Amino acid sequence: MQASVKPQIMQAISLFSPLGTITTRSQFGGYSLAADQLMFGLILEGELSLRATRRSEQHFMSRGMERLIYTKRGIPVSLNYFRVSDNLWRQHDVLLCLAGHALEEARRDRQSRLDNQRLKDLPNIGQGIERLLWKAGIQDVETLRACGAKSCYLKLKKIKQQLNITVLFALEGALAGRHAAALPPGQRAALMEWYQHHACH
Repeated sequence: MQASVKPQIMQAISLFSPLGTITTRSQFGGYSLAADQLMFGLILEGELSLRATRRSEQHFMSRGMERLIYTKRGIPVSLNYFRVSDNLWRQHDVLLCLAGHALEEARRDRQSRLDNQRLKDLPNIGQGIERLLWKAGIQDVETLRACGAKSCYLKLKKIKQQLNITVLFALEGALAGRHAAALPPGQRAALMEWYQHHACH
């Protein structure tokens, strides 16, 4: 962390702590601010900006907040973040309220993306497995999560007998949000044991 912005980041972490566990990481040449791993703010070039969505940007603009322009390789890029003025920095209650609004909008935005997510958007799920899942009556991510990897695998195997354990690993990884090869060894071993008892015939 750059020494020049460390006091500002520590101030932000303290101020926004009522929103959840605040974490930071490198982002756009500055540092992101996230509450419970959901990004709502950005500290860039010594300035704090709050994240906006199409629904909320008017809310920030009505307070006179300016959109953040980020220069990338000499080209100005407009971001969905709005700058916090020095005056607003001093109004802790107002700033916390605005940050809470930014966080709630980020939450809604993420949920909207999840609601519209196709099966093939998950890790390990290509169009081939997606089509098989459709045939098995598993049309969306919510249904896949409700069924679980093992139950889904058995449904797929009824349609396509030659499926091997890699598809089971793929389904389990998809539900965990990671590549199948990144599943923990213990989890892979448990799946292998289940496969040998329930699906390997």
